[in-house]
Amino acid sequence: MPANIAYHEPNLELMRSAFDAMGRKDLEACVKLLTPDFRINLAGAPYQMRGVDAWRKNAETLLLAFPDIRIQVEDIFASDDKVAVRARLSGTHTGEFLGTRPSGKRIEYQSNEIYRVADGKIAEEWICSDMLTLMTQIGAIPAK
Repeated sequence: MPANIAYHEPNLELMRSAFDAMGRKDLEACVKLLTPDFRINLAGAPYQMRGVDAWRKNAETLLLAFPDIRIQVEDIFASDDKVAVRARLSGTHTGEFLGTRPSGKRIEYQSNEIYRVADGKIAEEWICSDMLTLMTQIGAIPAK
């Protein structure tokens, strides 16, 4: 096994564990994988969010709006202390999401994400999800 693959395997396994826990909707298991000063960078957000509580609030928002959410990791790879993930999310909009009342509609969209790992924990994330597709699917933005 080439040295670079062995070097990155713990970071890849950490992220696989995180996505598996999220798939089980086990937020406690997810939180245990984060550093206390975890940082959240969302595309389009005017500021960086920080802390485990901020992460939990974002995860709960997603799970309340889409309780049957399924997250399929389509690609995952690592370089240095970063792990890149391309994921496909699908589910049913049965709870309020960002001010949009439940529509009962099925959603499916992609998210491109980069994570920084420090001392065996997830320290930071950069999330760039296809919010235009998601918001159009739930009727928050008119389809044209």
